[in-house]
Amino acid sequence: MSDSTPPVLQVIVASTRPGRAGLPVGQWVVELAKKHGAFEVELVDLKEVDLPLLDEPNHLILRQYTHEHTKRWSETVARGDAFVIVMPEYNHSFNAALKNAIDHLVLEWTHKPVGLVSYGGVSGGTRAVHALKPTLSALKMVPLTEGVIIPFVGTFLSDEGEGRVFRPNAEIEDGASAMFEELTRTAAALAPLRG
Repeated sequence: MSDSTPPVLQVIVASTRPGRAGLPVGQWVVELAKKHGAFEVELVDLKEVDLPLLDEPNHLILRQYTHEHTKRWSETVARGDAFVIVMPEYNHSFNAALKNAIDHLVLEWTHKPVGLVSYGGVSGGTRAVHALKPTLSALKMVPLTEGVIIPFVGTFLSDEGEGRVFRPNAEIEDGASAMFEELTRTAAALAPLRG
């Protein structure tokens, strides 16, 4: 990130299963982030990234990757200055594809802020958020207290045109706006630590 270019915000869609709510929610986050205007915004879909279970022989902190899929993933994450993770809750925790994607790398995540957008039933994914935060902190990421919790996510989804669309209420939009404001401040504050 330089003074002349905006920081890169990557919106990571964590769910990979067919029929997932995460993709339309992630697409909504991307559009709202673009309207916010502080970031260059990229959608990163873990279904498209398609990482195998971690298969690197060297310790990941060395960044001596042997597989092309890991090298591509490293380049993607290294490009990001901030993240929003759009995540479901599975069995009171976060999903395996997200843990695998996080565990593939170490230094590429360091000193970067992350906002969390969770969705689900009555809890809206709050247990998944609480389970994920220690993992993010162990990587020296900065998980924000500002985030978005979407209970009963299905009530905000509708079939339109080629696919499903997420239409949130005002409270959800306000939460996302507060998250983008904090991501902007925190990304700028952490940039010097990344050299």
